[in-house]
Amino acid sequence: MGTSSVPFEGLGFFRWVEEDQEYKHNAVTYNGVVKVLGQEESIGEFWSMVKKMASEGHDLDIEAYIKVSRQLQDSNMMKDAVELYELMMDSQYKPPVNSFLVILRNLSIANTPDLSLVFRVVKKFEAMGNTLSKSEYDRIHRTLCNAGEFDKVEKIVETMRSAGFKPDNVTYSQLVFGLSKAKKLKEACKVLDEMEARGCVPNIVTWSYIIQGLLKAGEFDTALTSLKMMKVKECAADANLLGVLVHSLCSNERAKAAYTLFVEMVEKDDIKPQQTTYKHLIEILVGEGKLKEAFKLLTLMKDGSFPVFTKPFVSFISKRGTAKDACELLKVIRFTKFPPFIIYFQVVESFVKEGRRFEAKDFLYKCPIYIRKSNDILRLLRVPKTDNLAAAS
Repeated sequence: MGTSSVPFEGLGFFRWVEEDQEYKHNAVTYNGVVKVLGQEESIGEFWSMVKKMASEGHDLDIEAYIKVSRQLQDSNMMKDAVELYELMMDSQYKPPVNSFLVILRNLSIANTPDLSLVFRVVKKFEAMGNTLSKSEYDRIHRTLCNAGEFDKVEKIVETMRSAGFKPDNVTYSQLVFGLSKAKKLKEACKVLDEMEARGCVPNIVTWSYIIQGLLKAGEFDTALTSLKMMKVKECAADANLLGVLVHSLCSNERAKAAYTLFVEMVEKDDIKPQQTTYKHLIEILVGEGKLKEAFKLLTLMKDGSFPVFTKPFVSFISKRGTAKDACELLKVIRFTKFPPFIIYFQVVESFVKEGRRFEAKDFLYKCPIYIRKSNDILRLLRVPKTDNLAAAS
């Protein structure tokens, strides 16, 4: 039953064996076929097969459950994942304890969490005699905060206290995130004051939640103000927070603000950005034709010992740039270990492919003589080696 990519073929084979070969399926073959069917395109057939195998006295085994549950959650089919969890909790094969926490986590990170599913899975977990841990309470709390259900948030915190778990940085941070996302900024500030009053100093996690909540609410200027306040409180930002800020600003057409913030945090705050943040912002800037700013980031990237990210530059310059832009690109990457000839070749080739032979030749005139005499490059331009272009020094 290794046909998970073609579930209906697997089902067809299962039925053919049963009907034409008069084979009596057992627990092993049933579990094999449900593993194949437990995905989005065949979910109806999956539940029908589960019902059929139950009528034959067979249960899903743990291996099948784990695989199907993961497939359902990866496809964001959380309702089916919860129903499957409930089914397994009532069977002889109980899901691993961490399965409950994984489902809670995936429910909690949705932009609009389905609280009914949260309460269903919690109810089933507790009904089997289990007690919630601090991390599990945190997940429920985060889901409620994310959904803006602040009355329920207060109740879950009281339940946590009764269970012996005091609110900590995680608890307060999640509440601040939810309040900021809901644009309840005054309430969020009060939570910060309450934290400090209880000796729970806001840390990078707390501030990150505040800023992310503000960004989700579209309060970009307030988010940047909070970043400054964070510095005043002597809490240093990190690469993860910078990445969140850059991606959010860029996705809301504020690439210039993202660039300014990025450079400031790198040069003044000594933040070491992630490579993905560099690449994302460079692609955005180049796409908007802001080559000067993008070249600045490329320099910072090189200084940070990252491989230089030339792809978007070559693509843009070949279509809309000039020979001068191409030379500036080579100037920035000149002292890296990237083989220079490959870049020269790519630039000339990209100009030619875009039908911009004049720009290709203009660029080539500015290249070192060993590049101008290269047979590979001359073939791109179909220029004889004795041409003045190759002979020029």
